[in-house]
Amino acid sequence: MKFNWQKILFFILFTQVSFSQIYELGFTYGKSNFIGDVGNTTFINPSENTFGAVFKWNRSARHSYRISYNKSTLSADDLDSSDPRRIERGYNFETPINELSLGMEFNFLDFDLHDYDVLFSPYIYSGIIYTTFQEQLLANNVLINSKQNKSTFGIPMVVGMKYRILDKLIFSFEFGARYTFTDKIDGNNMSNDDLNYNFGNINNDDWYMFSTFTVTYTFGRNPCYCNIGK
Repeated sequence: MKFNWQKILFFILFTQVSFSQIYELGFTYGKSNFIGDVGNTTFINPSENTFGAVFKWNRSARHSYRISYNKSTLSADDLDSSDPRRIERGYNFETPINELSLGMEFNFLDFDLHDYDVLFSPYIYSGIIYTTFQEQLLANNVLINSKQNKSTFGIPMVVGMKYRILDKLIFSFEFGARYTFTDKIDGNNMSNDDLNYNFGNINNDDWYMFSTFTVTYTFGRNPCYCNIGK
């Protein structure tokens, strides 16, 4: 039996396009806050501006692949804490961060971009993040920004609500906690050839939070759920 590779390739590509959902591209704005060994211990405490961009590939009405970039600043001050020990200690720091995130978004409702029966849906998102920050050093009982760039991986845990506002525009609002694989964003748990110190709880890694809204524009070919054999 002789195979016609052109027909097979055409069938594969046609299947992928026909059953692909639409794409989304947009921008993000919101606030960030740090959760660690320095500053306020409130979990959601928006303080610093956050800007970003997001791209989604909606594979079905229930899930989509998502890649996003966010730029912000993380800052914390012990004087903003309700803990008397932190207030007495008086540490503070600030660092710019850049975050790249890749993962999957799951809708709780059938949010079909071509069906206007459902105009909104709550959703969750998770995956993996890669974050860069500037290292803090403790010198003379003061945290100092070393301007040395460091990086870490982490896990995003996001809940949100999305709503169709126009034919091609989707508005969403979300809270997203980031668990990082480091305890050094705030300068804690430092160990190298020159320095060896820690403060706070060395058994807990650093977290940070994004509270954001996103507007995306939908584009791409509408899915065609037809019988290819006809």
